[in-house]
Amino acid sequence: MTDDLLARHRAVLPAWLSLYYDEPLEIVSGSGSRVTDATGRTYLDFFAGILTNSVGYGLPELREAVQEQLGRGVVHTSTLYLLRSQVELAEKIAKLSGIPDAKVFFTNSGTEANEAALLLATTYRRSNQILALRSGYHGRAFATTGVTGNRSWSATSFSPFQVTYVHGGYRFRSPFRDLDDEAYVAACVDDLRELLAVATAGEVACMIAEPIQGVGGFAVPPDRLLAAYKEVLDETGTLFVSDEVQTAWGRTGEHFWGINASGVVPDAMTFAKGLAGGWAIGGVVARGDLMDCIGANSISTFGGNPVATTAANAVLDYILSRDLQANAAKVGTRLHEGLRDVAARCPSIAEVRGRGLMVGVELVRPDGRTPDTEAAARVMEETRKAGLLIGKGGLYGNVLRIAPPLILTEAEAEEGLGILTDVLERVDREARG
Repeated sequence: MTDDLLARHRAVLPAWLSLYYDEPLEIVSGSGSRVTDATGRTYLDFFAGILTNSVGYGLPELREAVQEQLGRGVVHTSTLYLLRSQVELAEKIAKLSGIPDAKVFFTNSGTEANEAALLLATTYRRSNQILALRSGYHGRAFATTGVTGNRSWSATSFSPFQVTYVHGGYRFRSPFRDLDDEAYVAACVDDLRELLAVATAGEVACMIAEPIQGVGGFAVPPDRLLAAYKEVLDETGTLFVSDEVQTAWGRTGEHFWGINASGVVPDAMTFAKGLAGGWAIGGVVARGDLMDCIGANSISTFGGNPVATTAANAVLDYILSRDLQANAAKVGTRLHEGLRDVAARCPSIAEVRGRGLMVGVELVRPDGRTPDTEAAARVMEETRKAGLLIGKGGLYGNVLRIAPPLILTEAEAEEGLGILTDVLERVDREARG
């Protein structure tokens, strides 16, 4: 990337639209799990466009499907007309969801999907009271910012909702961190009941939760936690919305949807990111009576458009036919095991967590507790120099986020693990002087 492009970016785009790296990267091409920048340097991509390029780059099946649709000359018609690819995709997702009598509404992003789910829940329950998880993130629009439990991503205190934040999966800094799984769940449930009694007016619309918190640093709750929460919610008819924007399509390896680990069938699930392999699409799948509760007229101009749904059908078929969920479990297990081995040698690594091809590495200062944001930034820079792209997150920006395309091979996993091992060990030695 030239300095001129960076200057042009800064001149016309918002200051809060952050860029990775001291010298930001312009990606111009890609193939498989690798991308190439404007200088011709190639990188192994372990972040996949924030978990969006689920089937990597240049997939022939995706390219051919999109080219065929473009060849028909119809890029857009709107939801005012029947769209065959939209109906076919909705049928697949409704069946895969496991939600009884499911219906699907398509949007353009995860933010918009969560906005739609919150509209459904508050309309259905006639309430603006929402339960959300601490450290959770659900998007950058007005309503979704209002239910985001992560101050670094909360742009405003204004909100259309009365929000109560409950404990989630981030246990490292929790007051319940020393409890085992069973005791942790019990403490969280007790806290939920107390919050319902003292911090709400009853008739809560819904709880919205990520099964694994993405921006929050790939924090994973005990499997029983969300199931126990839903048992409490069911006592009053409060709805449960699972935000699957980052956890869907088999990425966790163990399950197709992240919430499946809890044995819970939610009232609604939101999705986006990896569904179309990079094409803009999101949506909500929900119980039919919940989806149909909107009394006013509504459409989605671009949601579910012919090109995006054609791309999504091709990607979903590819994921299922190639069993990329099993691949995520296999290569993800290797990454988790390898990084835990590194953590055992490096005190600066407080925790390695996640599932499948969602791996979080939390970095701390020598006291074992203080977030080391600078070390995370250093690892980002050094892995980039070594030819590997990763992400970061967490409340303090001290958690490395590793989420390669679902097509990642075992050889590529070893290659990336080797780079991460070398960089983490060097940064750890520097931190200890």
